[in-house]
Amino acid sequence: MCSGKTTLGRALEQVADVTYIDLDDMIVEEQGMSVSDIFASRGEEAFRSLEADALARIARLENVVVGCGGGTACRTANMELMNGRGTTVLLEACRDRLLRRLLEGRAGRPLIASLSDTEVERAMERGLEQRKVHYERARCRFDSSLLETPDEVAATVELFIKKFNIPRKI
Repeated sequence: MCSGKTTLGRALEQVADVTYIDLDDMIVEEQGMSVSDIFASRGEEAFRSLEADALARIARLENVVVGCGGGTACRTANMELMNGRGTTVLLEACRDRLLRRLLEGRAGRPLIASLSDTEVERAMERGLEQRKVHYERARCRFDSSLLETPDEVAATVELFIKKFNIPRKI
């Protein structure tokens, strides 16, 4: 959560020859309810099933960059699919940036929405530790700490394009 997937993906789509798909947004559009509402009414397991189904459909597409939620990689089948179909990139932001982003956007995140600042920090640390083994299965890593200003976003997109040899729009 809050590694900068959406910010980077949307900015990348503007200059590179790729389509950005936010997995959560796709599910929200298809289900007609927010992620929070899906969690509340159907539970996390139902959401994870919807997520796996959507990911399988996306995997058939070409020239896409997919922003996956923090729990997507925790299903072995999801990581196998992603690693088999494309380049998986773990976005890593420094802990201070992650925490600040989480605190600022917690209302829209069902797993932390009702937590205090201290509890959010503990949840972040616990989540990173629990998910570490899954995240480490990504083929590549990329520093996403600098996505706070338009200049930082532009510079980070340029680094991403160069690192992963992504063609620009014509």
